[in-house]
Parts: sequence; C-alpha cells; structure tokens
Amino acid sequence: MRTIVIGFVAGVLSELIFHKLGWYISNQLGLSTVALYSGEPVLPFGVPAVASQALWGGLWGIAAMFFVPRLPSGLDGVLGWILFIALIETVVHWFIVVPIKGLPVGNGFPMPGVVVAPIVNGFWGFGMWQIASLIGRAAKTDRWG
Repeated sequence: MRTIVIGFVAGVLSELIFHKLGWYISNQLGLSTVALYSGEPVLPFGVPAVASQALWGGLWGIAAMFFVPRLPSGLDGVLGWILFIALIETVVHWFIVVPIKGLPVGNGFPMPGVVVAPIVNGFWGFGMWQIASLIGRAAKTDRWG
C-alpha cells in the first residue's frame, strides 16, 4: 500500500510541478503552445483538465513505482524513471490516448512535438523520481536512490 501511495503522490506532484514547468519552458522557447493548469472541462465527466492530468500523473507514478525498480541494474533508478515516462507514457499517449480522442495517431506527429514531448515527459519522470525518493527517505523506505 505504501508503494501505491508514494507513487501516486510523486506522480501528482511531479505532474503539477515538473511536467508543467517542462511545458512552460517549451512554450517560452516557442516549441509548443500547451495550456498549463487549464480549468477547461474534459470528457467524459467534465472535470477540469488540470485535475484530470494530476489524476493520470498519479496513476503513471504508481506504474513507475512498480515497474522501474524491476528493471536491470543501472536502469532501476533515476534513468529508469526518466526513460519509463519519456518513452512508455509518450507512446501510450500517441497510440492510445490520442486516437481515443478521435484524432490521428500521434496527432499526425508534428515537429517539433515529436522531440519535445518525450523530453518534457522525461523531465516529469525525473521529478517523480526526486519526489518518490524524498518521500521514501522520509518514510524510511527508500528503494530508488
């Protein structure tokens, strides 16, 4: 249960801090136009976008907590968190989430988004690792550091 809670909290906080900061930097560099902390309702339940993103961030944090420590040595720490979110979450988003929303796979894979999305998501993964490690040390259950 502790693993689930730590993963969820790390995912939510990293979504709201690191992921948004990554998109903010990308927006400022003119590489994207992602809405940050949007209150626009999302289907099917009409919850604010930022709440939906935070929830999914938490679920990805739980997945990372279970998956990353089982990777081979060298990938079971910060590098694993970064790569898991940068690659796996990005691929799931492009090939499952986007088509569910009625858009073409990868939203047509526009540049520079094909490069920017995995980098921003990797930043999100780094944040998850940082937060999970901090919580784990505080709870005396640090397995990732």
